[in-house]
Amino acid sequence: MAQTYLSQAVDAANDAGTYDTNVKFLLADRQILARILKYAVSEFQDMPINEIMSCIGNDIEIGSKPLDAGLSNLGRIKDSNTEDNIPGEGIIFYDIRFTAYHRQSEMKILINVEAQKSSDPSSLGYHLENRIVFYMARMISAQKQTEFFHSDYDSLKKVRSIWICMDSSDDGDSIIELGFKNKNVFGNRSDSYHTDLMKGIIINIRNGENLKASQNILIDMLEKLLSQMDTVEKKRLLTKDYGMIMTAELEGRIQIMCNLSENIEAKGIEKGIEKGIEKGIEKGIETERINAIKRMLKAGATKEQILSYGYTEKELSQLTP
Repeated sequence: MAQTYLSQAVDAANDAGTYDTNVKFLLADRQILARILKYAVSEFQDMPINEIMSCIGNDIEIGSKPLDAGLSNLGRIKDSNTEDNIPGEGIIFYDIRFTAYHRQSEMKILINVEAQKSSDPSSLGYHLENRIVFYMARMISAQKQTEFFHSDYDSLKKVRSIWICMDSSDDGDSIIELGFKNKNVFGNRSDSYHTDLMKGIIINIRNGENLKASQNILIDMLEKLLSQMDTVEKKRLLTKDYGMIMTAELEGRIQIMCNLSENIEAKGIEKGIEKGIEKGIEKGIETERINAIKRMLKAGATKEQILSYGYTEKELSQLTP
């Protein structure tokens, strides 16, 4: 019998990249993708969510561990290879890739969504905007012999590369659009042809705690979705504020994400305790013992945990009311 999404996600829990993988699975849910399209891609901004959901093709691909097909028409539909291998140009993997069909204009749009932990050039070693341009160019060039043949360039399909960056400061929530813009630099010729084949969209969400709700509905939804908020409260807000239906797939994804967040936090506390004890013993002086307790408190250790490692009530009382 085929495993459910939740069963497979639990089986993958020991994988080193599980958290990042589940972020992709969560974002690849059809309900979430529809909201990303509505609030980030201009072609869909005037369409209701339910209609956008029906415009998303059955070809949603995730560049990570393979899973079985979605369990309902609200969940992720298909998982296949997101590898883009053009001879002489190397191989890249997209996080999420799918096709959206704008039925009113009979337009087919190729969509790529990337979950990006950092957008800081000093951490990445490059400017993210340049990588986005590269991804868009590959999505265009890969259409030859698939979307168009020979010199039929007017059959090129639009591409939209959406990057969700999760490291913005408390006031850094924003959406930035990259693309072509016609400019007449000489002469009087007016060309009405609008080149909008490629657009990159950067959605900057914040990673702090106790943040004031963003004034942008998409950013606010994504921040709640990817936060370490209690599972029950997260599901309540997504249902109440954004009209999401808690399918088995979506609930499973949210639960796995919350469990992974708690596991990461617990490991951080353990490391903080170990580091504090080692340093306190090494120095062997009262000041360092107090500093060790400070580090443990900052890491979230409880009074009982601190005392269990040999620190005294007297030492602890110097730092707690």
